[in-house]
Amino acid sequence: MAYIFYNPNPDGNLVGDCVIRAISRATGQTWDKTFAGVTEVAYEMKDMPSSNYVWAAYLKRKGFMKKVIPDTCPDCYTVRQFAEEHPRGSYVLGTGTHAIAVVDGNYYDSWNSGDEVPIYYFQRR
Repeated sequence: MAYIFYNPNPDGNLVGDCVIRAISRATGQTWDKTFAGVTEVAYEMKDMPSSNYVWAAYLKRKGFMKKVIPDTCPDCYTVRQFAEEHPRGSYVLGTGTHAIAVVDGNYYDSWNSGDEVPIYYFQRR
């Protein structure tokens, strides 16, 4: 169980697309399909694709359900700890400003975000 570099952007760009990357990995979809789907929901909702409300709606349509992580600071629960405690399944974690995929105990991102503190997550049913 570990951090795995993940950047499915077709052009290899490292851009502010953490939501698209995380959803792409958690759903097993391509970056293009994920981007188009989230953008379609954003259009319907008249909001931006990176809006937490928009990508949450997209994930719910894909069969994910949202759960809140209890606030236990100062002993904050990190992405790394979440991944270690969830060795099976597909998840998208949200920190409020970043999104990370956790699949079968590994966390996928374009940088090692293991020390970030998630405040909620979406779990595939």
